[in-house]
Amino acid sequence: MTMTTKTDTSDEVDNAEKLARLNANLAKMDELSKRLIAAMGQRKLADPGLQGPGNDVYVKAAAAYMAEMMTNPSKIIEQQVSYWGKSLKHYVEAQQALAQGKLEPPKDKGPSDRRFKSELWDSHPYFNFVKQQYLFSSEAITQAMGDLDGLNPTEKGRVSFFARQIVDMLSPANFLGTNPDALSKAVETDGESLVKGLENLVHDIEANSGDLLVSLADEEAFQVGQNIAATEGSVVFRNRMFELIQYTPTTEKVHATPLVIFPPWINKFYIMDLKPANSLIKWIVDQGYTLFIVSWVNPDETYADVGIDTYVDEGYLTAISEVKKITGEDQVNAVGYCIAGTTLAMVLGLLEKRKDKSVKSATFFTTLTDFEDPGEMAVFLDDDFVDGIERQVAQKGFLHSFFMSRTFSYLRANDLVYAPAIRSYMMGEAPPAFDLLFWNGDSTNLPGRFVVEYLRWLCQDNQLAKGELKILGETLSLKDVKVPVCAIACETDHIAAWKGSFRGVKQLGSRSKTFIVSESGHVAGIINPPSKKKYGHYTNDGPMEDDDTWFAEADYHEGSWWPRWEGWLRGRSGKKVAARAPGTKSHPVLGEAPGSYVIPKK
Repeated sequence: MTMTTKTDTSDEVDNAEKLARLNANLAKMDELSKRLIAAMGQRKLADPGLQGPGNDVYVKAAAAYMAEMMTNPSKIIEQQVSYWGKSLKHYVEAQQALAQGKLEPPKDKGPSDRRFKSELWDSHPYFNFVKQQYLFSSEAITQAMGDLDGLNPTEKGRVSFFARQIVDMLSPANFLGTNPDALSKAVETDGESLVKGLENLVHDIEANSGDLLVSLADEEAFQVGQNIAATEGSVVFRNRMFELIQYTPTTEKVHATPLVIFPPWINKFYIMDLKPANSLIKWIVDQGYTLFIVSWVNPDETYADVGIDTYVDEGYLTAISEVKKITGEDQVNAVGYCIAGTTLAMVLGLLEKRKDKSVKSATFFTTLTDFEDPGEMAVFLDDDFVDGIERQVAQKGFLHSFFMSRTFSYLRANDLVYAPAIRSYMMGEAPPAFDLLFWNGDSTNLPGRFVVEYLRWLCQDNQLAKGELKILGETLSLKDVKVPVCAIACETDHIAAWKGSFRGVKQLGSRSKTFIVSESGHVAGIINPPSKKKYGHYTNDGPMEDDDTWFAEADYHEGSWWPRWEGWLRGRSGKKVAARAPGTKSHPVLGEAPGSYVIPKK
């Protein structure tokens, strides 16, 4: 007679429930797969030039490698033998450990890599073997590309960059079958993590009309104007290009000379107003300044005719004029961030040509004005990509924000593409409620004529630094910028490298130049409030001759550069006057900050 215990019955019930959950999740995945196919079917073909580098990159790399084999075979053989030796040695060690009954990998002496944080990458024989072999292969490919001699520096940089893209893409962490964390979670949740991951994947593809762009932040966690971009102020002017926001004073007295900030129109201005604790906008207002900011329109196909001259005339010159009218002052202090700083340099040159003294001083945040060496962005500035963009905007009238977002993401692919994709699609986790990443995903389009002019005239031909840029009837040069200048560059900036910024500032015609290098990158180095005491900065009052010498002799200061800049700005902002409420009779309040142009269109 067979006796059935309570434990046996309980196990059977648990197994039945787990099987039911697994089957239910499999059914959900089947339905989601159908949605995925339908979503991918929405994808509209873009110009091939926007999808990847031209074939000539790979042809040149192959030709250079073949030439290296012919002229210097010993170096190639040495590289291959080293790679084969490491791979074979690791394989033999793993086999010996298994033959001895040791279910543990050979000792891992390689460098740490945050893609492989799980202890299973080190403790489990299978995952450790896969990881080590990948790292050996990555090292061999990277070294081979770096040692190629038959390419010029630009070609070598492109080959190395796109080789790294392929290497990063093929990381075993990016695949379910070789990711121990994802596999473990799938088993623990009876497949529910994979269902949630597929839901996240389908959502992202549906949201981008068939293309894939990984959501970096919880879209529902923030509402622009409520818990982000919420510093009190008013829209006091509007035209087709921008809304002008004047912020409500928080001090009884303010400096007479108003400050107007021109943010980049590649992203939205509220990177400077994420939340009160790290809001540059609020901090400036609290220091006693009448602050205006330009909120650029997000262009569509109706803005196809907009070029650099339009941003200068209907944007900068109009904003400066309106600020002067509202405040009754003859001059303003101006700030330009990134691409808006590049354009501010043109405006200053144009005003100098016209003998217009409307701008008293200028500040540049992470700005390139000399594109001789555009840094990591150079890989996207050859004709294969730019020709593709030109064809795309000729057809559509504008460059969709998707392409810019994807380009900038792949400059930091492991952080902005693969790691978020693993968390979202393989682990089934919801994107985090992170204000900075929310802003990063709230990107904008670019007008067709503008994007071509910017890429051709500035990035490729470097016309401004060469003194050959012609707009609004004038030929402009960096030497035409004569007002006092303060430039803040960021030490690890991958978009506007600090040395490139240094080179441009060095060429300005200003007699008074202050150059500051902040620690960290393009965003974190600028949005660095004093209260955080996080990143320091470097200064050097000596001549701006050689960038390496300047930096080697610079003084390091702990903490934010904001107070140092405010001291510089204070000396150029005039006496204190009664605080100004937003708007005037001639410029009535049109709405509350942050205005309507910054609100995403549904």
